[in-house]
Amino acid sequence: MTNSETILVTGGNGKTGSRIAERLTARGIDVRRGSRSSTPAFDWEDQSTWGPALDGVTAAYVTYYPDLAFPGASDAIRELARTAVDHGVRRLVLLSGRGEQGAQRSEQELINSGADWTVVRCAFFAQNFDEGFLAEAVRAGEFALPAGEVTEAIVDVDDIADVAVEALTGDGHVGQVYELSGPRLITFAEAAAELSKASGRDVRYVPITPDEFAAMLAGAGLPDDYVSGLTGVFTEIMDGRNEYLADGVQRALGRAPRDFSDYARDTAATGVWA
Repeated sequence: MTNSETILVTGGNGKTGSRIAERLTARGIDVRRGSRSSTPAFDWEDQSTWGPALDGVTAAYVTYYPDLAFPGASDAIRELARTAVDHGVRRLVLLSGRGEQGAQRSEQELINSGADWTVVRCAFFAQNFDEGFLAEAVRAGEFALPAGEVTEAIVDVDDIADVAVEALTGDGHVGQVYELSGPRLITFAEAAAELSKASGRDVRYVPITPDEFAAMLAGAGLPDDYVSGLTGVFTEIMDGRNEYLADGVQRALGRAPRDFSDYARDTAATGVWA
């Protein structure tokens, strides 16, 4: 891919999208950040914005909000992929989730689109603890999830961004499903211990039931559809199905994935949990 190309990054201000946009820009590649506030705007809930956002674009990073497991996601991915191909966009890189049947349906829609596709299928994000929905809870010293004692191969978002950029710009990634994980399995209690050690503050993990999780989300003022969707995702993926390591980082980048302890140390040094 040459530097004369233009790449659309949907969710361009989010955890993965912002990092991908920054990396592409650093390479001298023209980046179009797709969001409701961008020009042209990109809004998953308004298909009339998709065509203008894709005009003149040759590749796109696709991350669906709020999650590919939510109802209607696969339909949206199918229509976006069709619109992209109609606008001459050849390369599509989809952010997906491990163990989610809804996500797998969206992956298949991408595969069937006729585009040059790559799927980046990811474990639980490390950055959920400082940039996502758990950040305030970690600062308060206690986070709760309906995960029991299940282990998770938590993946660093910087690894995700590196893989996505390589898939968007490099050769040999078309038709690949890169499943990304960290280098080891840990429980969320062990993750809390790592956060405590790195931050010098006591951080505790509390296992809760899905109903308690739903009540917690509702109490935070989240819409009913978001509460039911997010609760469903966690109920689905925290049943042990993802208790294994994946080699997508190694395959795409030729290096090992970043360890959770490195993430915790470096993030604590920023003062975000102070």
